[in-house]
Amino acid sequence: MLRTLLVIAAFIGAALFPCLLALALIKADEMAELTWRALRRGIRKGRRRLGAALGNSRLARRYRLVRLARAVRLTPAEEASQPICPPIERVAADLRRLGRQRTGIAMRSPVWFTAVQRAYDDRLRVASGQLGIEQHLDELTGIDLELERVRVEELLCNAGLAMRDDKPERRL
Repeated sequence: MLRTLLVIAAFIGAALFPCLLALALIKADEMAELTWRALRRGIRKGRRRLGAALGNSRLARRYRLVRLARAVRLTPAEEASQPICPPIERVAADLRRLGRQRTGIAMRSPVWFTAVQRAYDDRLRVASGQLGIEQHLDELTGIDLELERVRVEELLCNAGLAMRDDKPERRL
């Protein structure tokens, strides 16, 4: 009888152990959060006391300016003036160059053709994004992708982007 009770107690203990462990972890997390909040509150009070103790001295003004600078955290003007994507003229030049390569050097190898085709599609995406043209190059494959390429090229040409060179092709 004693063994039976001991076995039952062992099964109950084995079943409850994960629950007790989870509760202990939750309580430990709550205690860590409460400790962190109290620590932050104490730091804030200490800063206020320091500011009050300094009064209106030169050091107090400097301290307040440092705190204000940390609170505002303005971005530098140089970062704000940087363009996000390349100029449309460069994108058009890349499209013309890649268009020439698609019919020239890229035909030598399937690997080259795939690389040039991906670069061409990428530049089509950039140009259509800059000119506000809807495209679905990412979603399509096969002949549908070819048709979408032709459609996007035509819309870009209608928007005023020079996709083809007027000058004769140079041979290297």
